[in-house]
Amino acid sequence: MSKSHYSIPVIILCGGMGTRLREETEYKPKPMVEIGGKPILWHIMKHYAHYGFKDFILALGYKGNVIRDYFLNYYTNNSDFTISLGEGGKIKHHNDCIKDDWTVTLVETGADSMTGYRVKLAGKYVDDENFMVTYGDAVANVDLHKLLEFHTSHGLMGTVTGVYPPSRFGDLETSGEKVTRFYEKVKDENRQEPINGGYFVFKKEFLEMIPDDPSIDLERMPMTRLTEKSQLAVYRHKGFWQCMDTYRDSQLLEKMWKDNPVWKIWE
Repeated sequence: MSKSHYSIPVIILCGGMGTRLREETEYKPKPMVEIGGKPILWHIMKHYAHYGFKDFILALGYKGNVIRDYFLNYYTNNSDFTISLGEGGKIKHHNDCIKDDWTVTLVETGADSMTGYRVKLAGKYVDDENFMVTYGDAVANVDLHKLLEFHTSHGLMGTVTGVYPPSRFGDLETSGEKVTRFYEKVKDENRQEPINGGYFVFKKEFLEMIPDDPSIDLERMPMTRLTEKSQLAVYRHKGFWQCMDTYRDSQLLEKMWKDNPVWKIWE
């Protein structure tokens, strides 16, 4: 696969309130909860950038201004600098420690919008044949080159990464490489199928299948439509994946960052 394929955009869903992580999310959005002094959003973006995917579209919602401010001040907050107050606040940076040559588009998608509508609104900045989508609250060591190659090889409308976290049972019903049913919630704890781990790849036409309605959840009607049309494939990832649903999850990831950050595949 040529380098040009790696330029496809990545939509990251950053708008949820994170009510189960209230200890952290009362004052900031969930993607800004830190692991090792950096927002989990930064960890996710470093992962994509490691594989050459550096064109990001962030779908903002709850406390989106915190994310806007983070990127507006990204360079200054990560380097030494001198500010000349007598010259209108002119800033001189003293080192070149920022290696993140990302393009970041920040899109307001509404405080109360559901994930499908957020993708719909962010999708207006997608100019490529394919685009990626993931959640702003989970880290993994998914091989993104293999994921994209898998998506392009089967020729279907979409691909979801199925993951196998400990002590969880599936919300994807599968047959071979296709998803035959997409559950919003776990229905049968005796089925040891993968769960929806995000890290989606879609053809651009998928955006036309999402109604222009803030109540549309990505995990409901749009994904169900794909499975009914046999247009959703599952890329099985049996490596590391961990979401940050609760404060306990955030503490687990913080400990892992200190001891063995499995998802840190970048230099």
